[in-house]
Amino acid sequence: MLLKELSEAIGVSGQENAVRKVVLNAIDGHAERIRIDALGSVTAVKPGTDGANRPRIMIAAHMDEIGFMVKGFDSDGLIRFTNVGGIDARILPGLRVKVGDKKLPGVIIWTPIHMNRDQNTVKLDNLRIDIGASNKDGASGQVKPGEIIAFDSSYVEMSEKMRLGKAFDDRVGCSLLVDVLQGGPYPVDVLAAFTVQEEIGLRGAAVAARILQPDLAFALEGTTAHDLPNPTAEPDDHEQPNPTTRLGDGPALTAMDNSMITDPRLLKWLRSTAESNDIPYQLKTARGGGTDAGSIHISDSGVPSAVISVPCRYIHSPRAILNVDDYNHTLRLVQAALHNLTTAVLAR
Repeated sequence: MLLKELSEAIGVSGQENAVRKVVLNAIDGHAERIRIDALGSVTAVKPGTDGANRPRIMIAAHMDEIGFMVKGFDSDGLIRFTNVGGIDARILPGLRVKVGDKKLPGVIIWTPIHMNRDQNTVKLDNLRIDIGASNKDGASGQVKPGEIIAFDSSYVEMSEKMRLGKAFDDRVGCSLLVDVLQGGPYPVDVLAAFTVQEEIGLRGAAVAARILQPDLAFALEGTTAHDLPNPTAEPDDHEQPNPTTRLGDGPALTAMDNSMITDPRLLKWLRSTAESNDIPYQLKTARGGGTDAGSIHISDSGVPSAVISVPCRYIHSPRAILNVDDYNHTLRLVQAALHNLTTAVLAR
């Protein structure tokens, strides 16, 4: 599992270079036709073993993470910034960040509560980053507008099962896809796509799908687990009514999100594959967000697509949490699918 190295690499949307370097090193010797496309996604092919006319299965995982970009400077040396991707401003005050190409240490600050008339609302426009500069020239001499800002977070093994780190959406998918390529062989052709700019519009996957021309596709993701906290629970009641997903319950199979409705034939077949291999899984039915499958499934003349996700608490924050059992069960499900997938799955 390459998750630690991938999680700690900085790859805010549009500037995924560090993550791409980790991926390229990891898949070297495990795939053919490795290339970097015009947008920066990495595509590769692991040929199958099952004769001619093998199914061509695209598996996508996005390399980019949410973050920020420098907008300008205040006279006192504080940095104004904007978001890159979806971020809840309420979590930001007090967080440490790495600013610009030099990865300068900084902290996100908010107007002190006793000076803020609108105390119940945190707005991104009211936040600033302090890098220790005393004036505008001091700040602008160290970082320029347009440079990226990333969360400052380390990967931690919290316990035997739990892992904590940033960018599990979607470095967990990237780690799984590396594991898939390092495994095998498979009877089908595996068309791998480590994509860019998913967090700002599923852009890299659209280009990668046109390059790879798959018969069907899977997107590997880190998805939201809302099993904790439960503000309505009694002190001894740990049940959350209808959480999106739960840690420890296995990979999540998406029925629908804001970017697509999963091909029902693939969803039925994935559920059957999990059950026949004694792999626990859960069904994600809550709408919201989107994945690379949202752009893949409408590329060219259409690509039947499905999403397989590892549940993660607190995604789109500097400290997400996942369960290693869910990771391992997700890998088992993907590999079982590749070993048993035929075009008959798509029969109507």
